[in-house]
Amino acid sequence: MSLAYTDAELAALSSPLSNAARVLYMLGLRPSANRDTGATQPVQYKPLLDLLNGDSKSEDFLRGRQINSLLRHLEDAGLVSVPSTIDLTHSINGMSLVLPLLHATSDNFSSLHTSPTPMSTQWKPTNALFDELVVLVGIIDKTYDEHDVGEFIAYWLGKPHQRFTQFQWTQKFVNNLKQKRIKSGYHPTAQIGTQTVKVEAGLEADDNAKALVEKYATTVKKT
Repeated sequence: MSLAYTDAELAALSSPLSNAARVLYMLGLRPSANRDTGATQPVQYKPLLDLLNGDSKSEDFLRGRQINSLLRHLEDAGLVSVPSTIDLTHSINGMSLVLPLLHATSDNFSSLHTSPTPMSTQWKPTNALFDELVVLVGIIDKTYDEHDVGEFIAYWLGKPHQRFTQFQWTQKFVNNLKQKRIKSGYHPTAQIGTQTVKVEAGLEADDNAKALVEKYATTVKKT
């Protein structure tokens, strides 16, 4: 029996998404995803295309790149995390993705799932939620500054018709940072002893992420 959807998933699925993207997530990716890690089964284009087309004679979905386009929308909504080793401009047949909201609990953040609002010039990410999400998606450089926030606000102020909950806005901010962290030329630094060294740009899974996944898995099982 599949687990009930988390509040975070329901909030993300209720955001502006095409029905095809929702079908891809709810029927194509989530049912067979690993409950402990959130990892999907290797993507297989043909059965996913058949699922999306259903009994339609027009067969609107014919190419793997159409699946990739839907995955980008799911990534924007925070429902899918694409590992840094995967490039959605190429075929990802046989590769696995991550569903970061599969284990998200509403215990600490229930109030953040209500009252969708447009972006404002005073917006700030929720720190406690930010700290958990960056660990779950494996961001190495977890710091951000006012320029990161300002750039994010400026982008979304240009889309005043978009309304999201505070949970979703913080999640989008985390996803934005993730994309910046894996871009070529980004060089985060780390302090080791008395030396400052460069850290390879990318993502990593650490013990904290594993602990959070275990926490979420336990919480979901109880519900």
